[in-house]
Amino acid sequence: MTEAIKELLRREADAILNLPVTDNYEKAVDLIVRQVHEMGGKLVTSGMGKAGQIAMNIATTFCSTGTPAVFLHPSEAQHGDLGIIQKNDLLLMISNSGKTREIVELTILSRRLNPDLKFIVITSNPDSPLAHEADICLLTGNPAEVCPLGMTPTTSTTIMTVIGDILVVETMKKTKFTIEQYSKRHHGGYLGEKSRELCK
Repeated sequence: MTEAIKELLRREADAILNLPVTDNYEKAVDLIVRQVHEMGGKLVTSGMGKAGQIAMNIATTFCSTGTPAVFLHPSEAQHGDLGIIQKNDLLLMISNSGKTREIVELTILSRRLNPDLKFIVITSNPDSPLAHEADICLLTGNPAEVCPLGMTPTTSTTIMTVIGDILVVETMKKTKFTIEQYSKRHHGGYLGEKSRELCK
């Protein structure tokens, strides 16, 4: 089992190292800064299933680092939650296939509500309906899942998480987010205590 685990780690690490890096990352960060920090909107993330869990994590990480963000469940959006979208907001949508019905429908409903809404999409499929709707598309490189069935989202969700981390970190750099600002958003727990110590 030890060797099998090492092989899993190697395959996931290789997928990260082979992530396609283009100037779309810089464009995505610039768009986040413009819409949220300069124009007063917020980042709205969405995804279905495992991708949705990643989208939720990305939203909370952005919030803790100075960029207001919320997670919008694509199904709940069709039952009124779409109302969370306001002027100058930006949608970050995640779908490995780029064909997830609920996410594709969300693009249609969102643009019906706000025709000027901008979309950043994370997907493995550049020829998908979602990729074609995107203002900026960030590709995962479509790595093979480490799941022995080749089905369960494993490597793909690792890559989605890494892409989210890239966007968060580069946005922090762009906005010059400080430890003092961080400490104001973390009042409890280990991170709250540590950040306050670093501010002294």
